[in-house]
Amino acid sequence: MKTTMKWISNFVTWLLFALLIVMAVLVISMRFSGGDQTMFGYQLKTVLSGSMEPAINTGSIIAVKPGGDTTRFKPGDVITYKTDEEGTLTTHRVIKAEGSGDNLRYVTKGDNNSAADMEPVLHENVVAEYTGFTIPYVGYILSYAQSKLGSALLLIVPGVLFLGYAIVNILRAFKEVDGGKNQEASNSQ
Repeated sequence: MKTTMKWISNFVTWLLFALLIVMAVLVISMRFSGGDQTMFGYQLKTVLSGSMEPAINTGSIIAVKPGGDTTRFKPGDVITYKTDEEGTLTTHRVIKAEGSGDNLRYVTKGDNNSAADMEPVLHENVVAEYTGFTIPYVGYILSYAQSKLGSALLLIVPGVLFLGYAIVNILRAFKEVDGGKNQEASNSQ
């Protein structure tokens, strides 16, 4: 029983420590990258609308492959593109390619939308292609982590949990040491 409790205690300690490290890396990397998480050449983007449901749920994170030839897309491909001067990104499905060369434009549509998007997308505004990788609802956490309060909480909460758990273990160790001394004193009398 004692061995099992010790194993569980060690597991929880390492789990909390790993959570603290993961959150610290996540928050710090998001701060330095401006929110564009890049892993192995892929970027993670947060989906903020339901226009691509049910394929991509609101609040999901998706992996997109940035760069490459922006004239290669065909109907059925899902692309991420800039929609305005501020660089707002949208991820929709290509339903038609119009023109060629420098005049190539894509007609796009969200899977959940009843009509195609009003403006065709110039091929040079395409920034990435959706890879098909989606993690539902994690985007809410990533969006929150980009705020000042979210960054602080995602670092502080795991740290406080880890510290609290360490204090409990230290107090437990002191209690065992005191119990051992009391046992020795009663045995020597």
